Amino acid sequence: MSMANLGSASGLARKRLHIITWGCQMNAYDSGRMSDVLAPHGYDPVESPDGADLIILNTCHIRDKAAEKVFSELGRLRRLKDASKGRMVLAVAGCVAQAEGAEIFARAPYVDIVLGPQTYHRLPEMLAKAARTGSAVFEADFPAEDKFDHLPEQSTPKGVSAFLTVQEGCDKFCSFCVVPYTRGAEQSRSAISVLNEARRLIAQEVREITLLGQNVNAWRGEAPDGGLWAFKDLLRAVTELPGLIRLRYSTSHPCDMDDGLIAAHRDLEKLAPFLHLPVQSGSDRILAAMNRKHTSAEYRRLADCLRAARPDLALSSDFIVGYPGETDADFDATLRLVRDVGFAQAYSFKYSPRPGTPAAGVSGQIPENEKDARLQALQALLRRQQFRFNAGHVGSAMDILFTGPGRHPGQIVGRSQYLQPIHVAGPASIIGQERTVRIREVHANSLSGTLEQERQSA
Repeated sequence: MSMANLGSASGLARKRLHIITWGCQMNAYDSGRMSDVLAPHGYDPVESPDGADLIILNTCHIRDKAAEKVFSELGRLRRLKDASKGRMVLAVAGCVAQAEGAEIFARAPYVDIVLGPQTYHRLPEMLAKAARTGSAVFEADFPAEDKFDHLPEQSTPKGVSAFLTVQEGCDKFCSFCVVPYTRGAEQSRSAISVLNEARRLIAQEVREITLLGQNVNAWRGEAPDGGLWAFKDLLRAVTELPGLIRLRYSTSHPCDMDDGLIAAHRDLEKLAPFLHLPVQSGSDRILAAMNRKHTSAEYRRLADCLRAARPDLALSSDFIVGYPGETDADFDATLRLVRDVGFAQAYSFKYSPRPGTPAAGVSGQIPENEKDARLQALQALLRRQQFRFNAGHVGSAMDILFTGPGRHPGQIVGRSQYLQPIHVAGPASIIGQERTVRIREVHANSLSGTLEQERQSA
């Protein structure tokens, strides 16, 4: 295997980098940062794997049969690698790489590099080592150094909105989840590091930032004065940055939603009134089995407190159906919670075992046909709630941040504070600005309206 093209780019022709990203917003952020790390070493992003010098699969272990999907994609990419006659380098990154590294090399020995999500700042060294030794490289440690201290400045974002990771890892150990094993313990970036990156994004004409973390509201970081900030303090500091229009954060855990953070939703005008707050189940018995550390009543009270603090706040959530041992009564409790709380948006999935998690080996696994039926019933209820929420805005005026051109001539598209796509007829000159729109129609997955004349002519 020849990998002579893996060294430093100094004096060499530019090389082509193709990254395939699966999974969450944090994976999308990580893919962008891998591109940033490799840019000084001669790698330019390309849209197609054909002819690429380096292909990275950035993987996610959350969804069903995640590892098998990786191996299927690797089989497809092997043909490109073989056709390159040793020029192409193939790497697997992310959570599947962390969890299944040895298995990847055993089943796909043509893979050159396997790296976990905490080590991608070392990619240039991995490439150099692979070129020097001619052998595969495996990096899946949880290094002592903070990878964010070793990353270059983020490249110019492609759009008005951008993600910014502030926290990684999880200490909650939900029984169904692999994140504590693939991302490690909770770790927070310093406030100065976050604020500096946010300033750079705003200088690059980003107007909406989403702060990311596996448990983002568990962020506790070093303050600029050397003290300790809670997450509410970080939110306040980011909203005070000139040029920012809107701030979001995801994903949250109910146990880390304290009174100070609830008050931030009341006090910070730039903080969007839309919160993704996973609950997973409405059954206390199943919540206990999941090790969620909260009850359904506590979640309901939390939703009430948030809405009391910010009456226009809307909630999104995650749900798992068919967790081992889930009865019809347990599932009915989930449907009751959905009806009681009401969600503007939600993500729902069938439970699937993750190797190494406590739930994977327990008895009481639910037959697939029962999981299918429960998922269909839950999703039908959630779709009705989402449509009612969207339809409730028809006739109202909403502040919309415009993000780009629409599909039709003279059309532009933006997003509301609730992440709803909004289409209007308007000039491209207001992309990147927030304008008031009168909502006229609700569609299957979007809304449409007209620009308010006084704002349009301002």
